[in-house]
Amino acid sequence: MYIKKILWAIALIGLVIFAVIAYYIYGAMFQPNTTFNSETKYIYVPTNATYPQVRAQLEPLLDDIETFDALARQKKYTSNIKAGRFAIEKGMNNNEIINSIRSKNLPLKIAFNNQNSLEDLAGRISTQIEADSLSLINAMTDEDFLSENGFTRATALGMYLPNSYEFFWNTSAKNFRDKMLKEYKRFWNDNRKAKAEELNLTPNEVITLASIVHEESKQADEQPRVAGVYLNRLRIGMALQADPTLKFAAYQLPKYKNTVIRRVLNVHKEIDSPYNTYKNKGLPPGPIAMPDLSAIKAVLNPEKHSYLYFAADAKRIGYHKFAKTLAQHNNNAREYQRYLSSQGINR
Repeated sequence: MYIKKILWAIALIGLVIFAVIAYYIYGAMFQPNTTFNSETKYIYVPTNATYPQVRAQLEPLLDDIETFDALARQKKYTSNIKAGRFAIEKGMNNNEIINSIRSKNLPLKIAFNNQNSLEDLAGRISTQIEADSLSLINAMTDEDFLSENGFTRATALGMYLPNSYEFFWNTSAKNFRDKMLKEYKRFWNDNRKAKAEELNLTPNEVITLASIVHEESKQADEQPRVAGVYLNRLRIGMALQADPTLKFAAYQLPKYKNTVIRRVLNVHKEIDSPYNTYKNKGLPPGPIAMPDLSAIKAVLNPEKHSYLYFAADAKRIGYHKFAKTLAQHNNNAREYQRYLSSQGINR
């Protein structure tokens, strides 16, 4: 009888211990364990991250980090960290959180436009994905990559078409570059290549001209007319005489660093640079900035006309007056110069 009681007591204690363990396991796995009020929080797990790095991001978001630790060890997450951007939803339990950060890397939309250089672009992208600006610049300017794909250092910016794109946060610099090359090739379909060929231009030359058009006019409805002027000049062997190329050439010189040229002067026309389209006929070596897609499409679909000149319109800021003769253009230009002087813009 005494032995029977002992056996019952042992069994009862075992049941209690089992119940406690079961309750702990249930709590560790299935009880909600978030402490924030918003619907979603995101963590960003770097490539080759350690569990302590992940834990440091999770701790402010969880009500009980120790139960999470226990389950993470049990499910072997602590030795199998995945890089990426992961969502933690309000009310998630530990099991759901581990499943999310182990296998649900979420893509994000990145966007860029109007970058003036590869350095500017790399800086912009590095704020949106894991890759830093230095690794991006190194990937973008890799000589083997450029030569294999028909680019030079001068034309490399033209490969990056301004738009929004979907990437994983932990995308490497080379993978970013390679995907942008695919997007570039997708943009240059047979139809666009045929239009460029009709203009006697390569895709690189189209983007170079588009960069000038875009710097001249931000008005999408006017860009085809501006493009038509430059194409007319190219057709007859006339120098482009594009003021934005003078600014670009000037900004490469120490004298003009950290300055803003608001008015192009004769001294700028004397700058010795392949980007000086007053001194050099034809297109410059590459784009002077990143053109909008509207400017690229304007070059490929230019307005057909006989204009050879244009000057900013003082009465319609942002637009231009177009002329077929130099005499008419000089009148338009003098009118705008008077406007600049009246505004106190002398340089």
